[in-house]
Amino acid sequence: MKLTICCADIGSVPKGRFGWARSHADETGIERHRGGTEIVELVDAVAEDVSAGWAVALGFECPLFVPVPTQALRLGKARRGDGNRSWSAGAGAATLVTGLVEVAWILAELRRRCPSTKAHLDWSSFADAGSGLFLWEAFVSGGAKAGTHVDDAAIAVGTFRDALPDPSAANAVGAERPLSLLGAALIWSGWTDDLNLLDTPCLVIRAAPSEGTDS
Repeated sequence: MKLTICCADIGSVPKGRFGWARSHADETGIERHRGGTEIVELVDAVAEDVSAGWAVALGFECPLFVPVPTQALRLGKARRGDGNRSWSAGAGAATLVTGLVEVAWILAELRRRCPSTKAHLDWSSFADAGSGLFLWEAFVSGGAKAGTHVDDAAIAVGTFRDALPDPSAANAVGAERPLSLLGAALIWSGWTDDLNLLDTPCLVIRAAPSEGTDS
């Protein structure tokens, strides 16, 4: 499979806090892209790769699904694997809200540009197809973070690449009764009408902290 790995580090587009990175799976270098307008160039790059016959693994550095536990007193608690970086607190909550609209916008633009492409949340089906769009969540926090949004995106791309050939074995996060914001965005943007995606979690690839730092 000819695979391109991309990741968007979610942040304010008007304030230039959105960044993304890209690499082919068989390369060591990682392209870095900065600035608010780069969200358009991310869509351009993914659409061009898909049109050229590349399979694309596109990640978003923001929470893409949340738990809705049966016990009311557990509502808002961290997902399994979030550790002390809960989706519902501080930076996690802020990037979730920003990501909700940015992920939906990106998916809508890609759907318009690549109407015959299939989107996947399951790695096995994506690998078997050898084409299409695989969507995943990047988790770059604490001691794993770098100085900028684009550098965080590059870290996520490198971490995903290191998890090949089967990144599903490196999944880092789970949730009780997940509500998938990614699934909702896929339905909203016209990729699918499969309501099962509303409670289907995606793969989460978490970057390890740098040596000498805390997680």
